[in-house]
Amino acid sequence: MARLTSLDALPPTVQKPAYTPAAHGAGIVHIGFGAFHKAHQAVYTDEALAASGGDWRIIGVSLRSPEPAQELTPQGGLFTVIERSASGTQARVIGSVHSALCLSTDRGAVLNALVAPETRIVSLTVTEKGYGVNRSTGGIDPAHPAIKADLADPANPQGVAGLLVWALGQRRKQGTPPFTVLSCDNLPENGALTRSLMIDFARHTAPELIEYIATEVAFPSSMVDRITPARTDATLALVEELIDRHDAAAIECEAFRQWVIEDHFPTGRPYWEAGGAIFAPDITPYEAMKLRMLNGTHSMLAYAGFLCGHKYVRDVMADPELATLVERYLKAAAATLDPLDGVDFEVYARDLAERFRNTHLGHETYQIAMDGSEKMPQRVFAAALVALRRGQSLALFAFATAAWIRYTFGHGDDGSVYVLRDPRQAELAPNHDDQGVATAVDHVLGLPGLCPSELRTNIMWRSLVEDFVARMKSVGVAGAVKEAAR
Repeated sequence: MARLTSLDALPPTVQKPAYTPAAHGAGIVHIGFGAFHKAHQAVYTDEALAASGGDWRIIGVSLRSPEPAQELTPQGGLFTVIERSASGTQARVIGSVHSALCLSTDRGAVLNALVAPETRIVSLTVTEKGYGVNRSTGGIDPAHPAIKADLADPANPQGVAGLLVWALGQRRKQGTPPFTVLSCDNLPENGALTRSLMIDFARHTAPELIEYIATEVAFPSSMVDRITPARTDATLALVEELIDRHDAAAIECEAFRQWVIEDHFPTGRPYWEAGGAIFAPDITPYEAMKLRMLNGTHSMLAYAGFLCGHKYVRDVMADPELATLVERYLKAAAATLDPLDGVDFEVYARDLAERFRNTHLGHETYQIAMDGSEKMPQRVFAAALVALRRGQSLALFAFATAAWIRYTFGHGDDGSVYVLRDPRQAELAPNHDDQGVATAVDHVLGLPGLCPSELRTNIMWRSLVEDFVARMKSVGVAGAVKEAAR
């Protein structure tokens, strides 16, 4: 089958860019060029170009893997997004990607793109663990591999903080205005966090840039939402059926998407409103809603569901007891939020449950379960801390925490072994379940920068978490789920 290399002769059912991609230059460098960015920011940018044009195409940068560039370069940046919902499946070809690069193989081109005057935005989806932030201080984590390497050799940066600080230094030297740094990761106040990270990195490597970064560089926060499962062979087979072309870069996702952004772009931005993006002076309430309700529930159902033998989120929602816990968790998370104009949390919760039930998406619980030490603080512990202070029930948050702790044991009830895929997996120590429940809970919750001390030292919280872990060990996770759902 011919490969996707142009927009010519595609089936009429395939949605194509309503503009000529080659007529638009690049204005965005995106670091962390994976499936989520292709399903989210690249789609919004595609619609912005169609609506108002501009030189806003994207240079995608992968920090480690050359695969995205290898997939997209032969296709001229074109790729297919398969949107799947209960009402049907839609294929659309995206033209907003100008080129794809990998830092390890295209280093010169990446650095040139970062300092090019045409680059006005550098956006990020490097996952929570990619920043190298110390959650306790908001600054750098010197033990993070990329931070450690870049502190030792700041002239040859490898990680996010090192690359951005180096590039801003070069732009300042050549008299080029700084780019806007736009974090699109699931981190609370991600703009402020990225700013704090970069200032601290500059303090260690380029102190002359501290004031410049603090006063001249914009760091708008953003909240992103679109469920995007990992690509499988079935994805590639489906795209061939839908577009009659081989597309090595195709991805699939749900039809729903959301993007809320602080509108602070001194050197301009695409007309993302065309794709439905919401610009707000303060995105914190939207961020908290999404992190606690969608992401927190996702983590709970992923750990409990995986340990109950459910491969996909849709399988979890087909389990009556787990579905009950999901609905209860959504309600508990909503109770920790302040009212938000224009948002009905009950409706949002029902919509989330329906999205989780989407039988057309193969979103693996094991995929969601990775990097728990990076996700649990903002997804679960933040909500639990609010609930504690408000005198609300801690039970569902304790259950989610217990499920994660049980997951860190590294084996299922049947003895099957799995890899944690967590940046702190050596500290989590998969064998700590042999030390007893209290010790296991102490060990995990006591890791530096993980669980807030006010929560960790609360007797009621600790008792609930320990009781749930004990039940998961004595009657199995499935048994503990049944008990909790009564």
